[in-house]
Amino acid sequence: MSNQEAVEIKEHSEKVHELDSLFKPKSIAIIGASSKELSIGNVILKNLVHYGYTGKIYPINPKEPEIRGIKAYTNIFDVPGDIDLAHVIIPSKFVPQIIEDCGKRGIKSVIINSAGFSEMGDEGIALQKAFLDNAKKYGVRVFGPNCQGIINTDPAFKAYCDFTFTFPNPGSISIVALSGGVGAFIMQSLFDLDIGMRMYASNGNACDVSISDVVKYYGEDDGTKAIILYTEGFSNPKEFMDVAKIVAKKKPILAMKSGRTEEGSKAAASHTGSLAGVDISTELIFEKIGMLSFSNEEEMCQASMAFSTQPIPKGNRVGIITNTGGPAVIATDELVSAGMQIPLLSDRAKNILKETMLPEATIGNPIDVVATGGGNHFRSALDVMMEEENIDSIFINFVTAPFTDTDEVARNIVEVSNLKRKPIVCNFMTNLSLERFQVTAKILKDGGVPCYSFPTTAAKAMGALYKYHLVQSRNIGEPENFKNVNQQNTKQILEKGKAEGKDFLTSADTYTILSNYGISVAEWRIANSVSDSVKAALEIGFPVVIKADAASLVHKSDLGGVKINIKNADEVKNVVEDMLQKFNTSDLKFFIQKFLPGGKELIAGVSAKQELGHLIMFGIGGIYVEVLKDVTFKISPVTKLEASEMLSTIKASKLLDGVRGEKGIHKESVIEIIQRLSQLVTDFPEIQEMDLNPIMAFEDKAFVVDARIKI
Repeated sequence: MSNQEAVEIKEHSEKVHELDSLFKPKSIAIIGASSKELSIGNVILKNLVHYGYTGKIYPINPKEPEIRGIKAYTNIFDVPGDIDLAHVIIPSKFVPQIIEDCGKRGIKSVIINSAGFSEMGDEGIALQKAFLDNAKKYGVRVFGPNCQGIINTDPAFKAYCDFTFTFPNPGSISIVALSGGVGAFIMQSLFDLDIGMRMYASNGNACDVSISDVVKYYGEDDGTKAIILYTEGFSNPKEFMDVAKIVAKKKPILAMKSGRTEEGSKAAASHTGSLAGVDISTELIFEKIGMLSFSNEEEMCQASMAFSTQPIPKGNRVGIITNTGGPAVIATDELVSAGMQIPLLSDRAKNILKETMLPEATIGNPIDVVATGGGNHFRSALDVMMEEENIDSIFINFVTAPFTDTDEVARNIVEVSNLKRKPIVCNFMTNLSLERFQVTAKILKDGGVPCYSFPTTAAKAMGALYKYHLVQSRNIGEPENFKNVNQQNTKQILEKGKAEGKDFLTSADTYTILSNYGISVAEWRIANSVSDSVKAALEIGFPVVIKADAASLVHKSDLGGVKINIKNADEVKNVVEDMLQKFNTSDLKFFIQKFLPGGKELIAGVSAKQELGHLIMFGIGGIYVEVLKDVTFKISPVTKLEASEMLSTIKASKLLDGVRGEKGIHKESVIEIIQRLSQLVTDFPEIQEMDLNPIMAFEDKAFVVDARIKI
């Protein structure tokens, strides 16, 4: 760990405890508590009592002497003791004053369950700003508004500060969700899977306490072993990246983003009022900082069971133990699809198993102990797998045969699992309507063995453990800082373009900037007339390309402003004269460039994202880029490893190596272009968009032959 990382982690740890009053309250005031059944002010009070909250509860209601048998108070100033946390469940127009009162009363955290704020337009936005101003004045942290709340299952608190209906058992998975509906669904899913939960937070409009704040808090919580995150986008992605990169080093974050399609994004925007949009920025954030991204909420919940109890594997090699054949085949297919291997056992292992297994058993990988195999047979197989150096994790298919002591099998699995040497995942196939097998299931559950009903589900969970190993062990390196660049001249060009009010730079300025940053371009000249064009073409050498160059001509090809493979001076003269007649613009010039046929047409590009920086794009280019859409993205700055990954992850990656007798491209040149492009936009964030399309890639070099820059 670098000194800088150590400082960041220390600062991170010191800041999180201000949220203890939210997640670990010793006393709670419910402002808007009600005796009316099914009202939020009644349900929250009922949930706190039902769940066994260990602190003091102060219902605030000016008309009721008591609610649910608990003494009520006219206002928070009448409460005799300290108040750590206040629920606010009153009409939105009264909230600014209540937050002022909370600040004066010394309350440090407030959950605003009430709606009617930024999600409702200008009037709501004004109310939200008003109560936030009051909160900041007194140092009050605001959770919400328009939110569910938080839950802490720690027996020391049992704080059910929420109006949902699932009462989770204590565990080590903590959830944070932008959407209360999805958060409640995930919580219920964990409950149905008999997976314990540590903490829960759904922060609605998130006007103050953000997802970043909650993830930071979970990261410092010793009881949280894994984090489930659901989001529809980030209002401050840079803040989230700074926080999550620290937390993800310590514990797995299983994340899911919705709004991946245009329709889904519209639904997200209408639901939360967020500006998530249709983009892949969030997925790229997950990748950049080492989080596990899921597109299926069920798989995410299932995987969390394994993360809550099992160590992370050190590699992709799986040992399979089974007492039935078919499920092992299904599991093998899924494991291999996840990038895992099923290696052969050593001769030493086989010799041991020949002495300990039943005669009918299959000695190999998988080890089939057969249906009559008992606890001692499973134990021998487990011990062998644990000692095998070429086995990183263990997958068990365990069907509860009626003629074996299944409890003894379960106890042996638990004993080995508790060693925490290698992860164990179990496909547990049984009939839970039988009391006998309920006992077996309980032994496995209490022993922390993640059990799944289907082999595919269990294999996916193991695949997620391996994927986390990959993202944690992946060292992307540091971005290259090329020294042979001309920042000063580039700065002058950009400042001049802004001063002139340009959206797009001229071709001359664009290509000069590319050259300033060492990005190889096809040789070019700018000409003002027919004669200048002929002269430029002769200097470059035929064949050439001629492009009409003017501020108003963005998509030159579509307008007939590009002519290729011009082979002599007469052709140059005819093309330029034709363009002079076609384009009636005072700033028309002619961009004369060396024609480079025969290479692979690639594209690289840049798109600025608010609060995040730039996305760097790479893919198959030319005129079909909009049709094929075979592109990939990374968040700038891009390292050499990330640039290399961009070349290998597009669908047509094999074309870059050469197929059917064609020669491959010089990948190092393209990788360097991506890196230098990344450095350029890091140095000059005012660049909003850039397209290098196409980049002509040959076996010995790659050249940019068309480019545009938007500022």
